[in-house]
Amino acid sequence: MNIVDDLKASIRTIPDYPKPGILFRDITTLLGDARAFRRAIDELVQPWAGMKIDKIAGMEARGFILGGAVAHQLSAGFVPIRKKGKLPHATVSIAYSLEYGLDEMEVHEDAVPAGERVILVDDLIATGGTAVGAVNLLRKIGANVVACCFVIDLPDLGGADKLRALGVPVRTLMEFAGH
Repeated sequence: MNIVDDLKASIRTIPDYPKPGILFRDITTLLGDARAFRRAIDELVQPWAGMKIDKIAGMEARGFILGGAVAHQLSAGFVPIRKKGKLPHATVSIAYSLEYGLDEMEVHEDAVPAGERVILVDDLIATGGTAVGAVNLLRKIGANVVACCFVIDLPDLGGADKLRALGVPVRTLMEFAGH
């Protein structure tokens, strides 16, 4: 079995969650499988092994788990991107689009010194609203966003293409059709 099929087999699909017609791709089963988790992290970091990456930014909450492991592997710092009101120090925030409206996320204003090389990590890219918002937020504080990494891409929803249109390379480990 190739690595993509192996990793796909470790992901649970939950029909009709969070609403009818949605096939939710649950990575908690991948995270709970030590071998699959290690392989996923190794594959996410592979293109940047040996390169100078200053920080890994992860979006709440699964991006914290994956991003922390990627940061460790690349000997980089970790930057949490959180929902508004969750960080204790001075922050910079940005509004971003969701299916049903707008939300806000924020980062500490001193999390990334200007020009540092940052990779954004999360579990899944769908419509891209949150990831595009996070890239714009990181750029707002001076980060050089060199790539975005996701375990899963839902290409039918177009999020990865929106990131590429911003000039950010996208690495995904697997695709699932539909939404």
